[in-house]
Amino acid sequence: MSDIQILEGRITAALDRIRQGLQEQSKVLTADDGVLQSKLDDERAANAELVARVEALKERQDTQVAQLTKRAETQSKQLMKLDEELQQLRASNVLLREMNTKLREAVTTGLAPELHNAAAEAELEALHAQRSADAAEVDAIIAELKPLLEEAPNA
Repeated sequence: MSDIQILEGRITAALDRIRQGLQEQSKVLTADDGVLQSKLDDERAANAELVARVEALKERQDTQVAQLTKRAETQSKQLMKLDEELQQLRASNVLLREMNTKLREAVTTGLAPELHNAAAEAELEALHAQRSADAAEVDAIIAELKPLLEEAPNA
């Protein structure tokens, strides 16, 4: 019977050692879990910060793209207006040349007042077209310089 008591004592001691080992392991795991949880929280915070930065960059890029698109559309409209003004100027100049040719012919053969009036009207039309073309060109230049002037104080 003493052998049974000895074996029973040894088994009890072994079970106590196992129990203590498990308690120590759970303490270590709990401590490791806290460290791991802290690291996980840090990584989540860093990830959230990176996501916010990416969203800010995307928003800034979208804003710049929208501004550039608007600027390109404005410049395209101005160029179309300038082209239209130049076409009118060319047409007025052709008419002016024709009228001046007819006026020269009329002067050499005899004065015709209606040709003189038509030539003066054509010249006035050409001057108006030239003025409009010049104004459109100035508007295009101002539109191009305006963003540069607005950026200068910010630089």
